[in-house]
Amino acid sequence: MTIEVSSPAFEAGATIPKKHTGEGQDVSPPLRWSSLPQGTKEIAIICDDPDAPTQKPFVHWVIYKIPADRMGLPEGGIEGALEGINDFGRRGYDGCMPPQGHGVHHYHFKVYALDTELDAPVGLSKDELLAAMGGSILDEGELVGTYER
Repeated sequence: MTIEVSSPAFEAGATIPKKHTGEGQDVSPPLRWSSLPQGTKEIAIICDDPDAPTQKPFVHWVIYKIPADRMGLPEGGIEGALEGINDFGRRGYDGCMPPQGHGVHHYHFKVYALDTELDAPVGLSKDELLAAMGGSILDEGELVGTYER
């Protein structure tokens, strides 16, 4: 992983501000990335929580078809991109909301650089997006934030 991912809202490994959680305004945090590999044609992002008491990491956000010339997303911003279905059963971002007293959860914002423009409709699940990306992933990077209730 060589893509560098950051956010002006929180440092890597630090607590995600309440504003970006289900207890706050539930708005997606601003994200920035750099060091995209040559040949990147599109970007995709998946945010999930592997600490959730579920069989697979709980998916909070699936966003794709982000133009390759973008170097980030503003808070709550998705312009020029498509959003998929999260594990709340909704399209878009649903922030951190771990079970009360379950301890610290880690939220992985994974950024993927793709060597193709996906021919994908709005509303893909994480698994559908990963299948659509298939062998088109040039590189990836991630930012991990935490949250506890």
